[in-house]
Amino acid sequence: MTQVDGPRRLLARPAGGLEGWVPGLRTLRGYRRSWLVSDLVAGLVLTAMLVPVGMGYAQAAGLPPITGLYATIVPLVAYAALGPSRVMVLGPDSSLAAVIAAVILPLGGDDPRTAVALAGALAVLTGLIILVAGIARLGFVTELLSRPVQLGYLCGIAVTILVGQLPRLCGFSVEGRGLLSEIRDFLRGVSGGQVNRAALAVGLSGIVVILVLRRFWRTVPGVMVAVVVGIAAVAIFDLDAQGVKVIGVLPKGLPTPAFPSFELAHLGPLFSGALGIALVAVADTTVLSQSLATQRDETVDPNQELRALGAANLAAGLFQGFAISSSASRTPVAVAAGARSQLTPLVGAVTIALLLVLAPGALRDLPLPMLAAIVITAAIGLIEVAAVRRLYRARRSEFVLWLAAFLGVALLGVLLGIFVAILLSLADFVRRAWRPHDAVLGREDELKGYHDIDRHPTARRIPGLLLYRFDAPLFFANAGYFRRRVRHLVSEATRPVHWVVVAAEPITDIDTTAADTLRELLEELRQEQVTLAFAELKGPVKDCLRRYELFEAVGPDRFFPTIGTAVDAYVDATGTTWIDWEERPDPAGPVPSPDVPR
Repeated sequence: MTQVDGPRRLLARPAGGLEGWVPGLRTLRGYRRSWLVSDLVAGLVLTAMLVPVGMGYAQAAGLPPITGLYATIVPLVAYAALGPSRVMVLGPDSSLAAVIAAVILPLGGDDPRTAVALAGALAVLTGLIILVAGIARLGFVTELLSRPVQLGYLCGIAVTILVGQLPRLCGFSVEGRGLLSEIRDFLRGVSGGQVNRAALAVGLSGIVVILVLRRFWRTVPGVMVAVVVGIAAVAIFDLDAQGVKVIGVLPKGLPTPAFPSFELAHLGPLFSGALGIALVAVADTTVLSQSLATQRDETVDPNQELRALGAANLAAGLFQGFAISSSASRTPVAVAAGARSQLTPLVGAVTIALLLVLAPGALRDLPLPMLAAIVITAAIGLIEVAAVRRLYRARRSEFVLWLAAFLGVALLGVLLGIFVAILLSLADFVRRAWRPHDAVLGREDELKGYHDIDRHPTARRIPGLLLYRFDAPLFFANAGYFRRRVRHLVSEATRPVHWVVVAAEPITDIDTTAADTLRELLEELRQEQVTLAFAELKGPVKDCLRRYELFEAVGPDRFFPTIGTAVDAYVDATGTTWIDWEERPDPAGPVPSPDVPR
């Protein structure tokens, strides 16, 4: 282990052997006594947020609130041993709650016992998928979620969560499943007089408390204050007698290990749901982990991050919990409270365990509308209005991607919406590569290099030479377009074209379809007595042309390292008169030496 410049460099380079697979051993071996008080205090502060948030997200996922605590305790312990980050907190996540509900409710999750079993099976499958991905080093798959898709997904999740919690906030329940049906049933409930005013008052007060403290006093844990306000309101105003539902006494004791049972017919929907959850959880966790590592001057192994996340989900599923991810809200709380190591979340896990064993009734008066308020404020935090506005201003096509992801998740359902958004993202990439930017190049006086004549209208073109730049790899979708563009530029030129030089620096690949199209173009140009050449083509792409037997067909002497050398070769081969601005004589003439008479 390397330690440089104090605790901030504890993970300066990844360790090998057992410590590479169990980073908690490395943290334990390098633990410092000076961190102990900070870790203990931070753990207690973190607990105050872990308990209500965990129960709230369980409720949002359609599960009993106690499962949120089970899904908090076990993953925290698993990640403390296996996680490469010293301060990241794992647990139930708002972005996954709607996904879990969307998977388990149609499979019979209305029954609490069935819901817990299905959620546990979903977590086990999610853990296995992520664990295998970590072992196989497949973290790059998360790159399929572009930034607009992530923003749209989170906004769709936020709206889904908000609508799902509105009935609970108002003190009643609805039967609808899906955004539109839930909105319809909620409006019917409101118009039918089902709103419990006391429940609504509690819920709204919780929202106000959390948002105001988040906006003006970030150092004060708004969730903890809201919990205290809710419990106090129930005790002072006897709200349970007014129909406000409370959590009640939690089941005493710790979760016991058990493999969740489910019907074989449910394996397909569970597995597809686990894939979606795994993709989102991995994306969130890797981004947060790398961001924390950068801030703290540490290095984390991304594949170990996947293995730790997979193991934590697997453990959650085997101990009556549900799928979890990293927490972008609880992690900053731990850091701000002074966390120095994974002892902080361990303290949180132990404290929750003691609460369940010694005082399961401590939160019995916590009103359910207050839990709804906690979830709603978390959902509001998922909506990044400024980022969406920036997308709209900067690139409309990516704003359309955001809109598609948002509407897909909100209207089609979370899982289908995710996959539709990913497909649209890939389709947008293909669209840009299908019809990429291209340019005819010319020589601008007093400016180095060759430039797009559309952007530099005064640029001069070399007589008889077409310099053409294509800003994308050549592949099956754009090869025909490339060929047509070259033929069109040759036929529409004001002077006969003798050479076509492709400025190929942006061409990073050529597939077999494009190679066949190039061969056809080569033959067509030769029939018209036009030479095809390439400048700045990368070595690996040349290797592709050699394998396609196209390199020799073009001619080894028709590949040039720079556009300038290609122009010189053209001028020498054709005898074209061309004087570059750098070669022009100085109109003022040479400055005479003071020692030579004029």
